[in-house]
Amino acid sequence: MLERRPAFREVLAAYEPILEAWAECAEPPVVALRWSSEECAARWQRGVPLLADAPPAVPAEALEDLLAPVLEFLARAGEESEVLGRFAEAWDGGEVTPAALFPGQGRLGSPAVQALTGLSQEGLGFLAYAGLRPILETYFAGCRPHVSASGWDLGVCPFCGAPPGFGELGEDGRRQLACHCCGGSWRFSRLICPYCGSREARDLIRLQGEAREEGYFIAACQGCRGYLKELDRRARFDGGPALVEDWGSPHLDVFARRKEYWRPIPTLIDLSTSPSV
Repeated sequence: MLERRPAFREVLAAYEPILEAWAECAEPPVVALRWSSEECAARWQRGVPLLADAPPAVPAEALEDLLAPVLEFLARAGEESEVLGRFAEAWDGGEVTPAALFPGQGRLGSPAVQALTGLSQEGLGFLAYAGLRPILETYFAGCRPHVSASGWDLGVCPFCGAPPGFGELGEDGRRQLACHCCGGSWRFSRLICPYCGSREARDLIRLQGEAREEGYFIAACQGCRGYLKELDRRARFDGGPALVEDWGSPHLDVFARRKEYWRPIPTLIDLSTSPSV
């Protein structure tokens, strides 16, 4: 796929140091959660993501190699050096811990970290999911198969609680939402906004980017003005993983932002246009 889309490869080049750090994290420093399907279902039936009841113990020093390229990425994207310096000082002083970056209540990272450091919401969100992804992906790997029959129908990740980062329609036409923070995915109705829960047909619309690439579209809600990029794999069978497709299609984010829609999971476009830049 990357050979067929040179522009796709060029966009992803900006993320290479982060992807390399993920690849080097072959043995994340966490013990995988080994809950049974019944234990997982007990939380999901109460609408509780697994992370809320069983947060992993992540050593701060083990996360530093993952955070370093993300901080460099943020500096290149335009996040102020003074702000990044305050984050580094707070991290070194123990005022910011790995747990403070965990998802919670449909957002990424603690509001207290944002208040302490001055990081933009976009910067903190990207730092959280780009830093935690390899660790949380390993932590929840054993629980991932249990979600298929769980009945989870919320618009946040059943594993870590983060908002969805991408959506896709499978061969059966069913919608799957993907989590960039832990790599999880779950089924979700095509007739509901994952952000505000609207079921009003007049609110839920589909936008096509200016290039109108086959299989790609933007699912938007006119109620809350949120949007999610999606891929119909029936039309684009050779599509890549959700995170790669999201990072590799910033032109769709530009199009959605021009229409005054927003998304909770930031990418390069969001970082480059955040209020702190």
